Amino acid sequence: MRAVVDQAAALWGLDPARLTLAAQRENAVWRAETTTGSFALRLHRVGYRTPEELESELAWMAALQAGGMSVPRPMPSNNGRLVEVIDGVSVDLLTWLPGRMAGHHGALDAIADRTGYMRTLGGLLAQMHDLSDAWTPPENFTRPHWDRSGLIGATPLWGPFWENPNLTPGQRATVLAARDRAQTELAAVEALQDFGLIHADAITENVMVNGDALSLIDFDDGGWGFRDFDLATVLMRQLGSPDYPALRAALLDGYAARRAVDALMLDTFILLRSLTYLGWIIPRLTEPGGDERCARAISTALPLAQTYLAKP
Repeated sequence: MRAVVDQAAALWGLDPARLTLAAQRENAVWRAETTTGSFALRLHRVGYRTPEELESELAWMAALQAGGMSVPRPMPSNNGRLVEVIDGVSVDLLTWLPGRMAGHHGALDAIADRTGYMRTLGGLLAQMHDLSDAWTPPENFTRPHWDRSGLIGATPLWGPFWENPNLTPGQRATVLAARDRAQTELAAVEALQDFGLIHADAITENVMVNGDALSLIDFDDGGWGFRDFDLATVLMRQLGSPDYPALRAALLDGYAARRAVDALMLDTFILLRSLTYLGWIIPRLTEPGGDERCARAISTALPLAQTYLAKP
């Protein structure tokens, strides 16, 4: 990895000695210190996104930033490219946003005003959707589709979640039944849903807190999808919080100040969000902590599926 970092530093005119590893999640993020400020050098997980998809992500982020939203700004290399491929690894450079992550694993770490945070985040997601609707993507724009097929079709974006090897036969039957019922429900109403570009991963690790202001980072999973799926992604991580009802109400209030929310479908999207993680973890089961993360995914999805199937 260090060899790729050093080659990338040369392409962007960075000092390799002032690059430090800041995060190792889906992507490896290195913080670059320069005389003009700090930047995030991203080394993308091999095989997860094509260079064309990454260039589309960066074009979208640039449009949001130009529209007045606080998001990282893409920086071209000395070759004028936003994405460079080095030894098979896609690399890009973004401005480093001030502040700290809102939390880890869904916990709102040191957030004193929890409902205030959720209300502000709801407004931020609505602003992003507004700006995205006002933007015309370039002809070669390509991003994943979090539509019905991408969520619960034969080949979902994050893989066939019902094939998770850690599911018991009974759990798998429950998951399949929930998937089939959701297929029918969503097919009946999808034409009425607000659909467009979404972040699809506004979890606490991807929200930066700087005083009273919030910023979104990591648009790696962003693409075309149901707008309420963005809200569902936030809420799924808060289901176990004692103040969940208040957090949910605050998020929806913040969003509804700018855009409409389909409250009837929101719980279904929360279920679908939880099912996607059962597929996401399959290729990562052998990575450190894979089994523990899978167990958390199952313990979240199964109660939601059972409750969903019990509805009249």
